[in-house]
Amino acid sequence: MSILKNIHSPADLKRLSPEQFPALSQEIREQIISAVSAVGGHLASNLGVVELTVALHYLLDTPTDKIVWDTSNQSYAHKLLTGRREQFHTLRQYGGLSGFCKREESEYDTFNAGHAGTGVSAAFGMVGAREQLGQKNKVVCVVGDGAMTAGMTLEGLHHAGGLGKDFLVILNDNQMSISKNVGAISAYLSRTITGEFYGKMREETGQLLGKIPHIGPDMQKLARRAEELAKGVILPGLLFEELGFQYSGPIDGHNFEHLLPTIENVLKMRGPVLLHVITKKGLGYEPAMKNPVWFHACPPFVRETGVPAKKAARPSYTAIAMDTLVKLAREDKRIVAITAAMCEGTGLTAFEKEFPDRIYDVGIAEQHAVTFAAGLATQGVKPVVAMYATFLQRAYDQVVHDVATQNLPVVFCIDRGGLVAEDGTTHHGAFDYAYLRHVPNMVVMAPKDENELQHMMKTAVQYNGPISVRYPRGVSLGVTMDAAPQVLPIGKGELIKDGTDVAIIAIGVSVWQAHQAAERLGQEGVSTAVVNARFAKPLDHKLIADVAKRVRYVVTVEEGCRMGGFGSAVLETLSEAGVNDVTTKIIGLPDWYIEQGPQDFLRERYGLTAEGIYQSVKELIGSTPATAKGRFTGVASGSHHPLGDEQGS
Repeated sequence: MSILKNIHSPADLKRLSPEQFPALSQEIREQIISAVSAVGGHLASNLGVVELTVALHYLLDTPTDKIVWDTSNQSYAHKLLTGRREQFHTLRQYGGLSGFCKREESEYDTFNAGHAGTGVSAAFGMVGAREQLGQKNKVVCVVGDGAMTAGMTLEGLHHAGGLGKDFLVILNDNQMSISKNVGAISAYLSRTITGEFYGKMREETGQLLGKIPHIGPDMQKLARRAEELAKGVILPGLLFEELGFQYSGPIDGHNFEHLLPTIENVLKMRGPVLLHVITKKGLGYEPAMKNPVWFHACPPFVRETGVPAKKAARPSYTAIAMDTLVKLAREDKRIVAITAAMCEGTGLTAFEKEFPDRIYDVGIAEQHAVTFAAGLATQGVKPVVAMYATFLQRAYDQVVHDVATQNLPVVFCIDRGGLVAEDGTTHHGAFDYAYLRHVPNMVVMAPKDENELQHMMKTAVQYNGPISVRYPRGVSLGVTMDAAPQVLPIGKGELIKDGTDVAIIAIGVSVWQAHQAAERLGQEGVSTAVVNARFAKPLDHKLIADVAKRVRYVVTVEEGCRMGGFGSAVLETLSEAGVNDVTTKIIGLPDWYIEQGPQDFLRERYGLTAEGIYQSVKELIGSTPATAKGRFTGVASGSHHPLGDEQGS
């Protein structure tokens, strides 16, 4: 008989006896594996935190007591225990459950997060609110050891430890973030007592104890136990004690006989407490335990074998960008690569294999990554920062203050630009055109296809200043590749197709969609020009102005936010050029956070397919009267989604 099916809230969990928890945990794992194998998602991290989740909801009075899951990509068991079991099959699907915590989804989700390192600060904010309002509830933050490399985590711990308020931080230590953990803090947490002096002393002491009649072997066991305690408790605990936290642990995060009494005890302690829990990423599913990196965030897979359900027919844009980088690095020894705990995700594994001494994984520390790159660049090194668009947001000030003000030659490879599908709101790369194009000295590029991508990679590493190349998630188009990458002239666009009625000016993956729309319009007698801008900054002002002067309508297309983005840049160019007798329209993402859903579906929903562009142009030209000169007048406008702005919330 299923235990999980009878749990609709943590109140039902409290009616169980702890002896039932191992069986319940197994059911939770089965449910998670079943769902993720079908729809993809974060598997390994969720399998590792099941027992801890059960223990917390059993001992706390949620939602009055607050649990903040740092990053919240390990919240699947939490969702199953808080009334969402029947909807769990909709995980990460359009209109379904989010893959992260979402306050709009449940009162048990206390904070929305998809970026690591926010948990301690957010949770301590709830502690502050509790104190201000005179409440008595408990606040617990569960933070992974990988997030200990995030500056915000350390800032939050420093603040909380200094104020001394009741606050429990649980360090979920599985020796992994996304990739294998790096850096001094990770080494500190896993440090063993080593050194020539200690090693010699340990050996001699062991020999001496072994010679004691009758009790020698027992004394040796006791000494080894004392050593383990010193390694496991004293050393890691010092860091947190110095920050003002009472340290407890480490304990086995999969053993309820350890978890339940320990958590119950630390919840009674006064002041800031850090509980160190050791867990195993992927526990309960052998493929995930063997390959926790791939199963951190995986596509659908065959449950019986763990292999992907389908293999991509063509290489991804990520693979092409990084393969090109490897080729360029063979020719230029100044090139080094930098990643923020995303070596596999950003495709840098091949670079790491060939150039292990020329790659830096700084951990979940995007701000440091960018300023570190700036420091490298001052000394003649050519740093390439590979980062998802959503994560580069975290280092905006460093891009502006540390790179661009000094006009340093740092290359930003911006992966996952545009719509990223099922990861949803916190992960769509919607804002990079807007937040980069207004930065002085910055060059912003986006290729129409994979062949142009290899040329932009060459252009980027040859350029003597800050430059970015943005490419999407997903497989490439399958176009013919030139034999070798070439340098593109900075700020020069490409007229793919000329026309006299409409000009569609597009950038990135939207270019070929615009071209298909133009072909269809041409079949209906609407002469349509297509411009591949290539650069969001600097724009090809001459090309855009020349094309705009011979058409009646100008439509821009971008897979990014309309406000302040590429389309806005085109309108600024038209204004500066005195082109004021055309009707304009910006096709892009609206002023709301885009929901989760398949890429193709979202592109269709927001008019970014060939059909959507075609319909937008038809709507535009069908509603504007002709002037006596045969040209059309109108005002610049944004294209609102037909469902209305409230539908995007």
